[in-house]
Amino acid sequence: MNSKKEAYFTRHLLQWNERENERQMPWKGEKDPYKIWLSEIILQQTRVDQGLAYYNRFVKNYPTIKKLAAAPETAVFKLWEGLGYYSRCKNLIATAKFIANNLNGKFPDTYDDILKLKGIGPYTASAIASFAYNLPYAVVDGNVMRVLSRYFGISTAIDSTEGKNYFTALANKLIDKKVPALYNQAIMDHGATVCKPQLPLCTTCLLQKQCVAFKNDEVRQLPVKEGKLIKKNRWFYFIIAEYKGGFFIRKRTGKDIWQNLHEFILIENEKAIDPVTLMSSEAFKKIAGKKHTVISISKNYKQQLTHQTIHGCFIHIRVGQKPLLKDHELVEGSKLKQLAFPALINSYFATEGRALTVQNL
Repeated sequence: MNSKKEAYFTRHLLQWNERENERQMPWKGEKDPYKIWLSEIILQQTRVDQGLAYYNRFVKNYPTIKKLAAAPETAVFKLWEGLGYYSRCKNLIATAKFIANNLNGKFPDTYDDILKLKGIGPYTASAIASFAYNLPYAVVDGNVMRVLSRYFGISTAIDSTEGKNYFTALANKLIDKKVPALYNQAIMDHGATVCKPQLPLCTTCLLQKQCVAFKNDEVRQLPVKEGKLIKKNRWFYFIIAEYKGGFFIRKRTGKDIWQNLHEFILIENEKAIDPVTLMSSEAFKKIAGKKHTVISISKNYKQQLTHQTIHGCFIHIRVGQKPLLKDHELVEGSKLKQLAFPALINSYFATEGRALTVQNL
């Protein structure tokens, strides 16, 4: 690869950052590794405009890592509610406790030690190392790979192992070791505001003269992706079994979606089924018992996840006897709002299920 072209890239990227970059975020220029880590974990698989409010709430409620480590896990998950990918929250809690209990609340200050922390991969470790400690480790995410792919005309798939290794090596070669934090922020911001996935601002880009994709009219073709996600559909039928003013709730603990969130009794079906037909099944009869009253059957709800679409329906019944359920507990209606639920169930609460959390308070 041409060393002059590489030098041109780094020099002009930093010039753009100094002259034109107006992207504002509360964590820009932040040196506290705790807050940098918090922002990076929240922004994994989350849009900035959505994550910002969560970041501000976390900093307000837990201004230090020791405060976060000492907080009840239920409260932390409740604060995280709605962000999705709840394994991030689980890892956040585990890492906070490890640092508070094993490292006396002091965040590690080397890339290798940061990388050892639970829930932290190369990208997040590079971000913390460079932003907090000004260490020369390049961040490599979708924004960065898109900028590099277009500028250098690289057709290696960014979602392949070869591509990830190649772009990581190139990014670390290009980083300005004197100002790594400034460089990392510049390339991420450039990808987010100028070299955008759709409608990039090529005509005003300072890198335009040396950009291979612009010269060859290949901006729309780059970067290249190897494969597309195959999404599946799942049908969830939640049985809201009311018994003596309470509802049967369980926390999801398996390695499936919504880990550590709460839900009502669930019957999952391979395909869509009419709720009335479902209520004639043995699975439903086992829950409802011989004496039960159907209060309501909801409309269909939908939640789109990265790899799958969840279709949900809620059947509210009042039962005369306690169902034999191993992993469910009877929760008073007044306590439902204290628990963290997936977005699908919260959508139901906000519309048809409002009475469950209001009437029973």
